[in-house]
Parts: sequence; C-alpha cells; structure tokens
Amino acid sequence: MSHKIAPSLLSADFGNLQRDVEMVNHSKADWFHIDVMDGVFVPNISFGFPVIQSIKKHAKKPLDVHLMIVDPDRYLEEFKNAGAEILAVHYEACNHLHRTCQKIKSLGMKAGVSLNPHTPVSVLEDIICETDLILLMSVNPGFGGQKFIENTYSKIKALKKLIDSKKAKTLIEIDGGVDASNFKKLIECGADVLVAGNYVFKSEDPEKTIADLKE
Repeated sequence: MSHKIAPSLLSADFGNLQRDVEMVNHSKADWFHIDVMDGVFVPNISFGFPVIQSIKKHAKKPLDVHLMIVDPDRYLEEFKNAGAEILAVHYEACNHLHRTCQKIKSLGMKAGVSLNPHTPVSVLEDIICETDLILLMSVNPGFGGQKFIENTYSKIKALKKLIDSKKAKTLIEIDGGVDASNFKKLIECGADVLVAGNYVFKSEDPEKTIADLKE
C-alpha cells in the first residue's frame, strides 16, 4: 500500500477555509486531518461541530478526526453526525478504551487510538486488534509548528512489530513536524499515513508540497 497524506486543517487559513478545502480536494492528498482541542486535555482550543460540518459540506475526501479532548465518549455520535469517517481518541483520555473503540466502530467509523510522545506503544498490546489506526504524536499535542521528536522513529518500529505479531491490519499515522527532512524515513520505518500542517499550508505551492510528500 502506498502511504497516505492527510493535510492538517489546523494550519489552514480559517478566513479562507473553503478555498483551502478545495485545494486539498484537487491535490493528491488522501484525507483531511481535523484536530479537535478542548483547552483541557491540551492547552489550546480549535474547532467544534459547526466548523466540521461546513468542512464536510465541501470535502470530497474522508475526514480523519483526532480528538484531543477529555471524556470523548460523550461526543462520539455527534462527531459521526458532523461527518467524521475516521475517529481517533487518546489512550490517555479513555478509561474504557476497548468499549470506546467498539462504540466508534458500531457508529460506522474507523476507530483510531492516539498516543502522546511519552506514552510507550506497549500499552496497546491488548487493544491493537480492535483498532483501525494508531496515531503517534511526534510533537506534544496542542499547537502546530512544533519541532519533530526524534524518538518517534523507534516508536514506529516497535508499533510495526506489535501490529505484525498480532496479525492486525492497523495503520500507523504520524502527526507533528512532518516535512521534507523526515517523511521518507518515517515511511521506511513503517508509517502508513503522514499528517502535515504548517509544512503544507505555509508553503508557496501547497498542492505541489502535497504531491512531493506523496511521491
């Protein structure tokens, strides 16, 4: 399988959001990555349901929604109704992760689990077969434009080993600091999906930047 690119709309121009959504539609990107932050789980607040619904109205590719919020179980159905097709919750925010993954799947979405940089992949051993996607944070969550954490490479390899040992079909997604300097190595280590925010939307030619990441 060739790797997927998911531009992060957290770095888009919110005054021209439809324009940036159309750009991603026309590009070689595979998914839209949407970071939902509540100001509690992470020290930042991003967008809620009305914005996701309006993105959905114009998006021609799946919405990959990453919940950086406490108590995500309260809102799973609402995210489905807003247009999420892939929904990732944080391991650190869920008391009953197995139940949460089952609920996400029962609503017809793909279930993702995200890990903060300090959380080891070993915690996933008993849940990996219930997941469609594992999202490894390669920066501390909360803000775009942070420096990539080098330890991510070994985490990808460890996660890949776990997925293979359990014969799971889980995809590995990397979010944070992805750019020209590291994307090839991330793929070599086993990453399936790359999230890129600032690197795409702050570039002079975002469509070309996406195409370069895709090649």
